[in-house]
Amino acid sequence: MNIKLYVLTLWLVIDPIYYMFTRLTYIDDSKGSDQNVFRVRLTRYKGRESILTDGTVIQKNDLLIKIHLHNAQLMKSIKNIKGDVRKAMVIHQNVERSLPQLAEYVNNHSNATDIKGIIGITMLNRGSSKLGFDTVEISSPFYKYFKCMALLPIYWLSVTSLSSNSFKKHHPCYLFMSKGKLLQKYFQQM
Repeated sequence: MNIKLYVLTLWLVIDPIYYMFTRLTYIDDSKGSDQNVFRVRLTRYKGRESILTDGTVIQKNDLLIKIHLHNAQLMKSIKNIKGDVRKAMVIHQNVERSLPQLAEYVNNHSNATDIKGIIGITMLNRGSSKLGFDTVEISSPFYKYFKCMALLPIYWLSVTSLSSNSFKKHHPCYLFMSKGKLLQKYFQQM
């Protein structure tokens, strides 16, 4: 058994414990057997002002749904796939399949009128614009470094081989999507 498989197995054991201590919520997936890859929580934005491509302005203290990929589930689904491009395609398809249910969750949320959009932080952002996300650089060098270290294990598990060159190309960034764009693009597509 290789080291990545050991790490993934350990992650699958630790993940439920991690989940217990966070404010994350699973998006209920009663519509089918495939699990939604998002775990979410309500958050107040603390970064710099960002203007999204649809004109939505995200400002400090705006109410957002923070999306977390269920990384343990995703890594388990790609563990036997060879090639980074194919792995990226599978992750992309899982995210795309989960977005309509996320749109329904946001639309039906008790704070729906106050929610301005969704936010995530990732190093795996290639192709995210095709899904409707806007990519925004993290302005704080300290926070960017912290997220880089926190996301390094996920990145390492998701690539075939880790090289300093590929690592330099992928750095943490915010992914935003306004509530309007999310609902227009994905609501009632289920």
